[in-house]
Amino acid sequence: MSDTTTSQSVRFEIDTPHRELLDQVLDKWSLQVLNELCERPSRFSELRRLVPAVTQKSLTATLRRLERNGVVERVVLSTRPVAIEYRITPLGKTLRPPVEAILTWAHEYMPDIEEARRRFDE
Repeated sequence: MSDTTTSQSVRFEIDTPHRELLDQVLDKWSLQVLNELCERPSRFSELRRLVPAVTQKSLTATLRRLERNGVVERVVLSTRPVAIEYRITPLGKTLRPPVEAILTWAHEYMPDIEEARRRFDE
């Protein structure tokens, strides 16, 4: 993607590791889980309540992917019975500004996008 309106445009190579990472941390469940964990650490059952449309299987897979990529950590709490809590990591917190930028762009241009979709579908 190249921006010809600026003199200092940056071109990024989008190769397999980048695509895989973006697919894993920016899918619909990951974004919702990260949004919740940015607010406060949560246990699995609480995340299920906060993201009601996600299935148990999908939430488990999402948390594992996020943990594998270093944006979420799984913490064993020394309570009786033992409990597991999920927390956003410092690396995970760095995702918030770029995600907010994309969401701001989507909000600003959604009318144009909806119009383009309407024209395409006609």
